[in-house]
Amino acid sequence: MKERKHVKGWKKQTNNKFLNMYEAEAIDINGNDFSYYFATRRQDGELMCQTGKLWAEGAVFYALLKEDTSKIVLVKQYRYPVNNYVYELPAGLIDEGETAWQTAVREIEEETGMDFEPYTDYPDYLKRPFIQSQGMADECDITVYGYATGVPSNKGNEATEDIEVIIADKEKVKEILQTGLVTIRAEYLLMQFLKSDPKNPFEFLNL
Repeated sequence: MKERKHVKGWKKQTNNKFLNMYEAEAIDINGNDFSYYFATRRQDGELMCQTGKLWAEGAVFYALLKEDTSKIVLVKQYRYPVNNYVYELPAGLIDEGETAWQTAVREIEEETGMDFEPYTDYPDYLKRPFIQSQGMADECDITVYGYATGVPSNKGNEATEDIEVIIADKEKVKEILQTGLVTIRAEYLLMQFLKSDPKNPFEFLNL
């Protein structure tokens, strides 16, 4: 495919604390100018479209019960953009200086009250950041796998978080996928969970 210029520049549209809108001065395949809008958590000068750098801002956590790996930890969380509760895997933003695995330990305790033990015995290329919501944002995330122990609790939730912790077996997961509001990344990972063998629950990572 012939290389061509897609963007002339970028203009910041908002000045919010956690998330901002940008306008890309874009060029279509016929050479015509048009405006393309997207959201980002990054600071101006650090946007992926400006630097080309791939780095993880957040992580999603695939946490199985350590004492019973036929069950997985989910959250049912109120989300303002859809004005409803959504079934998700626990997730969180990576603080400066943290690894995604450290984030998993911290965030799972905050969101669910449980302890987390990362599982890392799988290829490094699956531990790198991957892009999500590429049509509207430059956010990149890592998936962290592991085991959860302890009793679920909401004590660590912030006042802005409305979260129910759900320990789901495969029948519950099937029900959620059939009838609930579910994030697409949770759908993909829960399909792996439904096919997993509790005796070797992370076998699907050994590609």
